[in-house]
Amino acid sequence: MATRLLLVKADGSVSVHSDDRAYKPLNWMSPPCWLIEDGNLWIVENKAGEKLVVTIERVIDEIDHDLGAEPGLVKDGVEAHLQELLAEHITTLGQGYSLVRREYPTAIGPVDILARDAEGAAVAVEIKRRGEIDGVEQLSRYLELLNRDPLLAPVQGVFAAQQIRPQARTLAHDRGIRCVTLDYDALRGIETDDLRLF
Repeated sequence: MATRLLLVKADGSVSVHSDDRAYKPLNWMSPPCWLIEDGNLWIVENKAGEKLVVTIERVIDEIDHDLGAEPGLVKDGVEAHLQELLAEHITTLGQGYSLVRREYPTAIGPVDILARDAEGAAVAVEIKRRGEIDGVEQLSRYLELLNRDPLLAPVQGVFAAQQIRPQARTLAHDRGIRCVTLDYDALRGIETDDLRLF
């Protein structure tokens, strides 16, 4: 026996939570399932015949809320937002940079940003929220293709993300790709609340 949070949702799901696992339940039953209350027992059963049996010694608190219609979730700071902001503030990549195009088309998919540096050289930019090895691999494939175009070659690569894993940074460096860490708030013109001297 232990103190637990029992969550019963309108979709029929039931989950049992403790205070040490963030959002992950100790046990759960996904919908469709049915809850039968039998005295101090909760019996949750699904269509496969699986059962979750919860014995309740005492109820500390019971709250019932109608959450209403689901409006959908709008995420802030997704890759599309980063791409739009970086395109608006292309000199974040360096002085003299200019935007050629967002979503530059290639035979294997669009490059997030195609730009030119101060010397006029083409630069392909791949943008991620979290920079992983697969993002570097993706940019490498774009660079290989773009460098076959005599009107663009030589094309440099920039891997831009809010966070870049050390392994991704190492692989990018090994392939001659520059890494840039993006500050989402700075791109939006929002002052940081970090303490600083000047």
